[in-house]
Amino acid sequence: MATTEPNARPKTRFYYRNLGTLKQDLAAVIPREELRDLHRVQGWRHFAVVARHLVVVTLCIAALAQTRWPWFWPFAALLQGGNILGFVVLLHEQVHKSIFAKSRPRLERLLGLLYAFPSGISATQFAHWHIDHHNELGDDHDDPKRAHLTPKRNARWLKLLYMTPYLFFVYARAASQEARRYPVEEQRTIRRERLGNVLAHLALLSLLLWLGGFWLAARVQLIPLFFCFPPMFVLNRLGQHFDIDPSDPAKWSSLVNGNRFWHFVFLWSNFHIEHHYYQRVPFYRLKELNQALQPFFAAKGMRNLHYRKMLWGWLVKNRRAHTDWSLPG
Repeated sequence: MATTEPNARPKTRFYYRNLGTLKQDLAAVIPREELRDLHRVQGWRHFAVVARHLVVVTLCIAALAQTRWPWFWPFAALLQGGNILGFVVLLHEQVHKSIFAKSRPRLERLLGLLYAFPSGISATQFAHWHIDHHNELGDDHDDPKRAHLTPKRNARWLKLLYMTPYLFFVYARAASQEARRYPVEEQRTIRRERLGNVLAHLALLSLLLWLGGFWLAARVQLIPLFFCFPPMFVLNRLGQHFDIDPSDPAKWSSLVNGNRFWHFVFLWSNFHIEHHYYQRVPFYRLKELNQALQPFFAAKGMRNLHYRKMLWGWLVKNRRAHTDWSLPG
């Protein structure tokens, strides 16, 4: 099926062409039976996480809607920004078919649309984008996350701008550019999904305006989405591929063991290098995978990174993305 840019350069699976012996090295660390068990998908565990997540979302809405304790608002809004990111993580599980032990396409499609709604992204766009990210990891042009969501100038003011509503303009432009590579029918699907999300958000905004006026709408919807989601998104991305060793494909992602707080807020998405090694291990098994891989990480001399230090390196030391921050720079 033709695309709107028939002469667009095809992608090349850059990551897999440059893996070297990584797969064999990993296989020597984790026994096959243990690895098979780590890949075991349990639908009830996924939906238990979803239920927990919805409880936290509801509590945040209640905290933002009430007026008796206004000092609650900043904490609830920031946590709600993390919750919106959490729905993207849930969508990520749907993309990798890590929800059901046996695929259920129609239900997976519905869940993808629902998980995409809070952030307003297209589920179809995200799926294509994310698989391209896995295939083209390490390529400055074909990895869509590196090509479009990393600031082109290593300037503090621009990095801070990505932590504001400006992020939505960056993503919209990037998504539009990437979509030109996709089949025409897929592009139409993406446009329909975007329009549906915009209309649904406008309907929610109208309801909140009717119920309590602008200030209620700002607290419950606008501030969490446009002002709290972007910094949480950027913080999460700092732990993915910003402080890496470009010379070793095994280190093209960052090691972030995290703690219970970050496991809870980011739904285990801090275990990003583990996910790139084994894409279909469900997110509730990533901590176990992390523990199983500790001997490999130690043998490789990999550093466990912390979000606070990464934020300091990114904004204060002004380190460049996709470089080794342990080196002078």
